Amino acid sequence: MPKRIAVVTTIYRYLSHAQHEADRFLVGYPINGRWHRPDMRIVSLYVDQKPEGDLSEARAKEFGFQVYPTIAEALRCGGDKLAVDAVLIIGEHGNYPKNEKGQILYPRYEFFKQCVDVFEKDGRVVPVYNDKHLSYSFEKAKWMVDSSKRLKFPMLAGSSLPVTWRLPQLELPLGCEIEGALMVGVGGSDPMDYHALEAMQCMVERRKGGETGVKAVQLIEGDAVWKAGDEGRWSKELLTAALSRSDTPLGLTVKDGRTQDLVHNGQLPILVKDPAAYFIEYNDGLKATLLMLNGALRDYNFAARVKGLGLVSNQFLLTPTPNVTYSACLVSKIEEMFATGKAPYPVERTLIVSGALEACLTSKVQNHQRLETPHLNVRYQAPRESQFART
Repeated sequence: MPKRIAVVTTIYRYLSHAQHEADRFLVGYPINGRWHRPDMRIVSLYVDQKPEGDLSEARAKEFGFQVYPTIAEALRCGGDKLAVDAVLIIGEHGNYPKNEKGQILYPRYEFFKQCVDVFEKDGRVVPVYNDKHLSYSFEKAKWMVDSSKRLKFPMLAGSSLPVTWRLPQLELPLGCEIEGALMVGVGGSDPMDYHALEAMQCMVERRKGGETGVKAVQLIEGDAVWKAGDEGRWSKELLTAALSRSDTPLGLTVKDGRTQDLVHNGQLPILVKDPAAYFIEYNDGLKATLLMLNGALRDYNFAARVKGLGLVSNQFLLTPTPNVTYSACLVSKIEEMFATGKAPYPVERTLIVSGALEACLTSKVQNHQRLETPHLNVRYQAPRESQFART
């Protein structure tokens, strides 16, 4: 019998995360060079907001499921007991307030807590996937993970960057010694810097000793970013390697087609009006940097210096709309957990990135100070097998 899925989301319209993910359970998706239809079906939906372009009622009518007014009713399918085999929580997009740090206050924790309430009252649990970061608050995020451990239900979270294609197909050896790491990202703060931090984390978590947590963070902006590079706080060698993987360099390349070394030709400060550097210091001594360089490129690229391997780098490939096939890579992992009851990679990755991002944004509003983060003592081991798409 097909597994029954409840979808709990903020909005459901074209190009929302709910549409990317839930639609693939409804109609299938391309994976490994073939069309795949999950042996699962969506049986209920809760949607928090219905803006112009809402698809929830149309999808419900077409595919024969019910839209319920509360999360509890969606999980119980209108009855008095949990009536689904898995829950898909997608708290992304929609009209929600921001706090002083610029974080969008998506109700992911509130959605999750209501699901946990149903589990506890009904005496049964099912796997839960939570889209992107767990919460704008590490305290809430940790409660979510702790609840999954306490009630013993499988939990997966995060975004598509760790599982999309890589150019080249770089996976750092498990147990390697990383001497330095740098990620380049683009986009607005809170939604897009999370993607970049998570991509960096999925690479560095494979280092010797596993993940042991984050000791301190700092976020700086503007001219201080270029000064920090001149002073060696971030590596120009690593930035050059990361940018060498970009397919979208801007500036002279767009104007007349010439290739360019953005790090050494003086173009970066001209192209990037509002640079930001996120410094992450890990408990084991590793120092990693995320540079958000809007205006210099449009993709996500990573570089590291690894003992025995030297300089390595890759691009995290984000395919175009409307098919957005990188989200199919993510849905395949969600489906795997729903089918097997085992998460293919640790939810602690999302937990540590959620907390690191919150701490960085706190640094930003506290005069860009370096902040000690003893609460981010998150430990876990990366999966032995690679999880990113290869075919």
